[in-house]
Formats: sequence, structure tokens, C-alpha cells
Amino acid sequence: MPLIHLETRIRAERELVFDLARNIDLHQLSTAQTNETAVGGTTSGLIGPGEWVTWRARHFGVYQTLTVRITEYDRPGYFVDEMVRGAFKRFRHEHRFAAADGGTVMTDLFDYTSPLAWLGRVADRLFLERYMRDLLVRRNAVVKEVAEKAARDPTAGHRTTRRS
Repeated sequence: MPLIHLETRIRAERELVFDLARNIDLHQLSTAQTNETAVGGTTSGLIGPGEWVTWRARHFGVYQTLTVRITEYDRPGYFVDEMVRGAFKRFRHEHRFAAADGGTVMTDLFDYTSPLAWLGRVADRLFLERYMRDLLVRRNAVVKEVAEKAARDPTAGHRTTRRS
């Protein structure tokens, strides 16, 4: 049961970073390398409490689908998405946002269990945990870039729909 813990410091207001992290369109942009597309549920704009999205993406040369639901939500402090259906045995992804030094610290806690018992644990050690960490790091880099650009020039930022 790997737990991936990442902290990303972003020079932008917490509310903006929170909204960018739950923006379906930005998520698709940040995962272009896997052709990730929202194909069900909330497929654009901001996902909110109780809502779900089904993603289709190519990982390890195979297209897979994954459905997650927002199970906890407290804007702008945190939200949690959990797998409803997909390749993992389970996963829970906490997104936390704390104001710090004129910006935001975005923290990811990605806790998952691979399928296939001992074989899944071997896959975690050999490649899967590193692969998942790299996906999250790339995604966070895009959130950071867009948030900081918007903080410098609000007219240049990624548009988000204001919704609780």
C-alpha cells in the first residue's frame, strides 16, 4: 500500500490553486502524455462535492478507464477523490492547500493498493509507485505554472468557473 506524499510551493492565492487543482480541463492538459480524457460524469469545468468523473487514459500501452468521486470537500482547504471503479484495488487522493509565505503549499497524499496481491506489490516496487509519483509531479508542475502565471497577470491565467 504505497503512500505518495508531495508538497508543491506555488506563488499564488490558495483559492486559485484549489480551483485549478479541481479543474477538469486543466487536468486533461496536464496529462496529455497519457491521452487522458474525461468521458463521463463531470467532463469539463470544476468538479465539486459528490460529483464524479470517468477518465480514459493510456498507461503502459493499454487504454484504461477510472472513475473517481469527490468524497470530501472544504473549499479552499482540501478535497479528496476516491476510486469508484478502475484498475486499482483502491485509491484515495487527498489534495490539501495551505496559505504560506504569500502563496500556497499544495500537498498531495495519494494512497493506493494495486490489484493482484503479491504481484501488485512487486509491480509497485519495480515501477508503478515511481510511475504514479511522476504523473503527479508533472500534473502539479502544470498547476503551478498556470497559477503563478495568473498571479502575475490575471488576464493571462487559465479561466475557472466560480462554483463551490
